[in-house]
Amino acid sequence: MVNMLHSFLQLLFAVTLATLPFKILNAADFNGLGIPPYTDRPVDSRYAEARIALGKRLFFDSSLSADGRVSCASCHRPDKAFSDGESLARGAGGKTGTRNTPSLFNVAYATSLFWDGRRTRLEDQVLDPFVNPVEHGLADRGELLGRLTADKSYGRAFADSFGPGSPTITAERIGAALAAYLRSLRAGNTPFDRHVYGADTDALSPEAQRGLGLFRSRAGCAECHLIGKEHALLTDGKFHSIGVGMETIRGRLSELTARAVAAPRPLDHVVLQDPELAQLGRFLVTHDPRDIGKFKTPSLRNVALTAPYMHDGSVATLEEAVEREIYYRGLTSGRPVVLTPDEKRELVSFLRSLTSRHLMEATRNEQMSRP
Repeated sequence: MVNMLHSFLQLLFAVTLATLPFKILNAADFNGLGIPPYTDRPVDSRYAEARIALGKRLFFDSSLSADGRVSCASCHRPDKAFSDGESLARGAGGKTGTRNTPSLFNVAYATSLFWDGRRTRLEDQVLDPFVNPVEHGLADRGELLGRLTADKSYGRAFADSFGPGSPTITAERIGAALAAYLRSLRAGNTPFDRHVYGADTDALSPEAQRGLGLFRSRAGCAECHLIGKEHALLTDGKFHSIGVGMETIRGRLSELTARAVAAPRPLDHVVLQDPELAQLGRFLVTHDPRDIGKFKTPSLRNVALTAPYMHDGSVATLEEAVEREIYYRGLTSGRPVVLTPDEKRELVSFLRSLTSRHLMEATRNEQMSRP
């Protein structure tokens, strides 16, 4: 009974928290502190709010999967900053993919999508999981359309979101609605933001302030996790290698790259079903040998909520992630980065300061509600 109550409270918290980014972050208020101004792609104002609401409904609808148990929110949980807390994402039938689930906060600013950047438009990216065998597991987009068309309430929701006309439900409109919802998930206003952009000298602890200094200087973290004068997405949006996963394939690169070049499309099926090819990273998209093992720099915003880390979820803690990053930063620069144990703790303290205020408060409230 206690476990059932705990599960119910977790579900209730996730559903409640799911409303927060949309309600709070669409307002032009202090919660946008530290992130760039953003204007949604042109949408007729008569339909904008309804389109976001429809996208949110689609995002949380588990009936749009082969077993009726998987939704987008199964892997992108609001209480985990829209990641899932698992090493590798699990889909319909309990199938496991090859990639760690990244946070969706601030995806509106992304110029490439997925760990390897194989999509550049959010409207296209959001449709891929529905027909991937290890994600939602539907046979094709026709099955997705059929399930939505069978529910008359969806027909009305699409008409409210796009205007009257036939056909009401199309793959293009599904992608547009989901993309509209995801672009509403924007999160700033962290202790870091209030310290750097809000002139609140007390927002960061002295330990975190020292960590920020290391982050920007000797540790070299800000070379890829960018901090600007007016805002910080804490990513350069580019692709880099820090050696994660390469030890498992290093002796077979010739064979694996040849297989990758000959691999059938769609590419996302290959990526999530072949663990060895998945480790090739950006190379799967470009076929450029210089891209072997490179993956997109993730944003560090809300990073304390999104463990485990790296594209394959192989790094369990922030402390371990800092160790890994420091080692490879020294290796690639040809000059070791030497930090004391205290300095590493200061870096971790700074990383924990990158959690948005409303997420910190919601997480604390959820923890207090547990039996």
